[in-house]
Amino acid sequence: MKFTEVIGKTNIDFMGMKKYAFAFSGILALLGLIAIIMIAAGGGNLGIDFGGGTAVQFKFDKPVKIDDARELLRKHGFEDAELQEITLDNKLLIRLKKVLLTSESPADKVIAIFKEGFPDNNFVVDSSIEIGPTVGKRLQKDAITAVILSMIGIIIYIAFRFELRFGVAAAIATFHDVLAVIGIFYVLDKEINLLIITALLTLAGYSLTDTVVVFDRIREYLRVRRKDPIEVIINNSINHVLGRTLITSLTTLLVLIALFLFGGEVIHDFSFALLIGVFIGTYSSVFVASPLLLLWQGSRKGKK
Repeated sequence: MKFTEVIGKTNIDFMGMKKYAFAFSGILALLGLIAIIMIAAGGGNLGIDFGGGTAVQFKFDKPVKIDDARELLRKHGFEDAELQEITLDNKLLIRLKKVLLTSESPADKVIAIFKEGFPDNNFVVDSSIEIGPTVGKRLQKDAITAVILSMIGIIIYIAFRFELRFGVAAAIATFHDVLAVIGIFYVLDKEINLLIITALLTLAGYSLTDTVVVFDRIREYLRVRRKDPIEVIINNSINHVLGRTLITSLTTLLVLIALFLFGGEVIHDFSFALLIGVFIGTYSSVFVASPLLLLWQGSRKGKK
C-alpha cells in the first residue's frame, strides 16, 4: 500500500496560511521564552535534578496508602514532600525539594519516620539520591548547553546536506518545538527534570527527521521545476509527502500513547512531552520550516 493512497492526492495551499501559522507559532515561542526566563529566575516546577533536593524510593512488603504516608511526613515537618505511588511491587517514591536544616540526612530522616510509622510493614530502600543546589545549577547549565549544541549540529548537518538556508530554517523550527514544549509544561506546572531534557533532545531528532523529508522533496523540485514560483514548489512538495508525514506521525503516536498509558509513573511526563512534541514537530515541518524557506527566497529576488 502506498503512503499517498491513505489520504489521496491533496492540493492544499499551505503557504497561504503562513501568516496564521506564524502568529500561532509566535505565541508558542513567546510562552516558551517566558517559561525559560521564569525558570532562570527561580520559578517553575523544577525537579530535584535542577533545583536540588532528595529522592528516596521504598519497596514495602504490603501496600501503603499514599495519604497515610503523606500525613506521616507532614507531622514530622515535611509539608512539601511529593509522593508518587508505584503500584507495581508496592513502591513509593518520595521527593523532597525543600529539606529541613538538620545534621541528619533527609533520606535517613524519612527512613526513620517510616520505620516508626509503619512498624508492621517492612520495607527496603530501592534508591536514594541527594543533589545539592550547586550540582543542580551545574546540571541546568549542562542541559542548556546540550540543547544549544544540538541546534548548532542541526544547522551544520542540514547546511552540509542541503544549503545554509535549509539548515537555518530547520534549526529555527526545531528550537520552536523545544520552546513550545517547555512553555506548555510550565503552564501545566509539570516538573522539569533531566528526563524532560532527554525528551526535548529526542523531539529535536524527530522534528529534524520530519523536516528533512519535506526539504528533500523541495530541493528535488527546485532542480527540475526552475520556472515555477517558489511558493508553488513548496506547496506541491508538502502535498506530495503529506501522506508519508502523517503516517509517520500516527505510527509514532501509537507507540507514545502506549508508553503514556501503560509505561508507568516514572516515564509518564517523558511520554507526555514526546506526545506533545510529535504534534508540534509535525506542524512545524509544514508551517514553520517551509514558510521560512519561502521568506528567505523572497529576500533574494533578482539574484541568480
